[in-house]
Amino acid sequence: MSSARLPTLGPPAPAVSAAGGRRLLHRLLARPSVGALFGVLSVGLFFTLQAPGLLSAGGLATVLDIAAPLGIGGVAVGLLLVAGQFDLSIGVVAVGSSLVAALLVTEAGLGIWPSLVLSLAAALLVGAVNGLLVVTTGLPSFLVTLATFLVLQGSTLAVTPAVAGSSRVSGLAEASGWDSALAVFGSTAQLGDGRFRVSLLWWVAATAVASWLLWRTRFGNAVFSSGGAPQAARELGVPVARTTVLLFLGTAAAGWLIGTLSLVRLGGVQVDPALGAEIEFIVVAVIGGCLLTGGYGSTYGAALGALLYGIAREGIALSGWDPRWFQAFLGGCLLVALLANGVVRRRLRAVPRW
Repeated sequence: MSSARLPTLGPPAPAVSAAGGRRLLHRLLARPSVGALFGVLSVGLFFTLQAPGLLSAGGLATVLDIAAPLGIGGVAVGLLLVAGQFDLSIGVVAVGSSLVAALLVTEAGLGIWPSLVLSLAAALLVGAVNGLLVVTTGLPSFLVTLATFLVLQGSTLAVTPAVAGSSRVSGLAEASGWDSALAVFGSTAQLGDGRFRVSLLWWVAATAVASWLLWRTRFGNAVFSSGGAPQAARELGVPVARTTVLLFLGTAAAGWLIGTLSLVRLGGVQVDPALGAEIEFIVVAVIGGCLLTGGYGSTYGAALGALLYGIAREGIALSGWDPRWFQAFLGGCLLVALLANGVVRRRLRAVPRW
């Protein structure tokens, strides 16, 4: 009897293994950060073959220096995208809040720490206004934050020369408390030929906190619910309005941190009318797997998207390419991410686990 059963026990094993492999593949594809990780590895390998110096301490330090501020903003914007909202004002909040701190030091004679606290309050006020306008008026957050961007951009361009006499405010190193602020926001560590900045630690901390909030708290459940099915979430008692306002406060705080890191590093602030950083924060979040329709995304993926950005930018520079190819390369990465995310989201409806 046992000899009759033996032939029937062998063949099903490969089928079970194949089914398990398909399930594993589907689970991996359901995680938005996987695509970003694959992008980082493939783009990193490509540019490493073009310019081996990318893997040197100096090359890695430059990549991380480029990626850190984008990663801080990208993670905050990624959370907002998961909730189905946009924020186009984070870049100008970074410039505006650092300008507030610089003017308080140079014109009002305050120390650097009181100035930074007041500039944080100003940034949070902008975030609160954005969030409250979105939840009370029902207007698209894209348009609300675009209006905020234009208001803040025009204000900074007009106020800076009127108050400081030029588009640059500097001379902050004499302010009281500068040395301690420099240690917190501007310190560096030399490893080989690379100088690694403290912004890297701020980026890691921002990613860790955002990921914990998204995956380990009720607030994270509210974020996914707000983006995936806001009406049903409201009917089930999910605080969609409060969650939205808190997320806008988060992007404002991230903008303040980005501006503060730049302010302390440069010892001043330069008001630049060019638009660009706002779009880049959204680009790295989308490359990281966040859908523009909400309800799907990853903070880890947004951080990896910023890393891919840094690798591509420094890789193109080290490879001797025309720097203008970077925009085309970034656009190609964004298009691939949009297509891949759309396909995966349609085929796999399971909530991601990264």
